[in-house]
Amino acid sequence: MKQATFVARHAAEWDAFERWLDARQTSPRRARATRREWQGIADEDVPSHYRRLCQQLALARRRGYSPQVTHRLQALMQRGHNLLYRPPPPPWRRALEFMMAGFPRLVRAQRGCLWASLALFALPMLMLYGLVLHSPELAYGVLSPQQLGEMETMYDPDVARHSGNREAQSDMQMFGFYVWNNVSLGFRTFASGLLAGVGTIAVLIFNGTFFGVIAGHLQAIGHGGPFWRFVVGHSAPELTAIVIAGAGGLRLGLALLAPGRLRRVDALVQAGRDGGLLCLGIFAMLVFAAFVEAFWSSNAAVPDPVRFSVGGALWVLVLLWLWRGGRGLAGAR
Repeated sequence: MKQATFVARHAAEWDAFERWLDARQTSPRRARATRREWQGIADEDVPSHYRRLCQQLALARRRGYSPQVTHRLQALMQRGHNLLYRPPPPPWRRALEFMMAGFPRLVRAQRGCLWASLALFALPMLMLYGLVLHSPELAYGVLSPQQLGEMETMYDPDVARHSGNREAQSDMQMFGFYVWNNVSLGFRTFASGLLAGVGTIAVLIFNGTFFGVIAGHLQAIGHGGPFWRFVVGHSAPELTAIVIAGAGGLRLGLALLAPGRLRRVDALVQAGRDGGLLCLGIFAMLVFAAFVEAFWSSNAAVPDPVRFSVGGALWVLVLLWLWRGGRGLAGAR
C-alpha cells in the first residue's frame, strides 16, 4: 500500500486519538469533570485504538514510509503508552481523595435514610433531655441508680477539677478504649440493619435516649459544666458518624423490605457495597473522635473559651465537609 493511501485511510483515526490524549493527559480531574460533554473516542474504546496504532506503526516501519509518518505514529504511541500504563496514585492519595470527596458524595446519596437516621437519634435525645430537666426523677425510670451514680461521679465538678492531668500512658490506654467503644457502636448501628432495619432503629433510639437522659440528669443536678466541657470537642465527628452508620443500616433494611426493581439479593449486595464504603469513612471519623476524646477533651488545662470554640469549629467543618465535599467532580450530588 502506498504511503499516501495509508495516511488517508488512517489519518482521521490518528487525529481522534491525539485529541483524546490532549483531553486526558493534562488533568485527570478536568477530564472527569468534562466526561459527559466529551464527543471524541470513548474511554472504553481507547485500548483497541492504541493496539491498532501500534500495528500501524509496525507496518509503516516495515514498508519504509517517510520519517514524518513514522515519527508521528511513534509519538502518539509513546504518549498513549505513558497515559495508559502510568502507575496508579499511591494508596494514601486514593484514601485522601475518598475521604475528601468520595465519602461525602456517598453520604449525600443516602439523604433519605440519613434524615430518617437523624430523626431516630436526635428526637429522642432532645425530648428526653427536656423531660429530665423538667422532671429529674424520670431519669431513674430509664437508667438504674447505679448507672446514674457512675455518671455523677465521673462528671462531679470537684473530681473533674483534680483529675485533668493524666499521664501519657493513661491517655494512650483511654484512646484504645475509646476506639473500641466508638467503632463497636458504629458497627452495631450499621450491621443491625440486616434485621430488616429494626435493629438499627432500636440502636438509634436507645442511644439517643441514653445520651438525652444522661445529659439532662447531669445538667439538672449541677454537673453539666464538666459534662459539656468534655463532650463538646469530640461530639461532631462521633455523633455524625453514628447518624451516618444508622443511614447505612436503614439502607440495608430497605434493600430487604423494598428492593424496588432489583432482585432482593441484588439490592442487598448493592446496599452492602455502599455500606462497606460508608463504614470506611465512619471508622476514620470514630478514630478521630477517639483521638480528640483521649488527648483533648480530657485535658483540664484547656480554657473553656478555647474548648468550646474548637468544638464549634469542628461542627462547622464536619457539616461543610459532608455538604460540599466532592461537589466539584462530575456527577457530584
